[in-house]
Amino acid sequence: MSISEARTVLKTHGLVGTQIDDVLDDFNRRGYLDDAALARQLVESGTQRKGQGRVALSRALSQRGIPRDVINAALDELPDDDAERALDFARTKARSLSRLDQETALRRLVGQLSRRGYNGSVAMTAAKTALAEATFGGRTSGVRFVDSD
Repeated sequence: MSISEARTVLKTHGLVGTQIDDVLDDFNRRGYLDDAALARQLVESGTQRKGQGRVALSRALSQRGIPRDVINAALDELPDDDAERALDFARTKARSLSRLDQETALRRLVGQLSRRGYNGSVAMTAAKTALAEATFGGRTSGVRFVDSD
């Protein structure tokens, strides 16, 4: 829970001003609340499990009430591999879009990548690459048919 979220919860329990500050100070001193640690954890979770890009991560942290400087510090620790993560995600989705025409598949895949927080150029490049691989056999399903003599 972020400090901002904890403040909101304490308000719902009828605490006011200095009471809330005293409780939050105590929680901070005991290590129960740490926005920086929470931000690092959410960034790691968002990239590893959800395949999110920087924009989505920043938005999620901001919605949790984490201060902008803490968000920036957590995102600065993130390797600059948005393009790789976007391509990995796009490859997994491209196979399921193979039944659609190229334009529709591209539009849907770019939309999925954009909703995950990848910027327009990264999303477009990843989508085009993944669809080309899926269409032209750049990545195979593991089954190969070969001519035998």
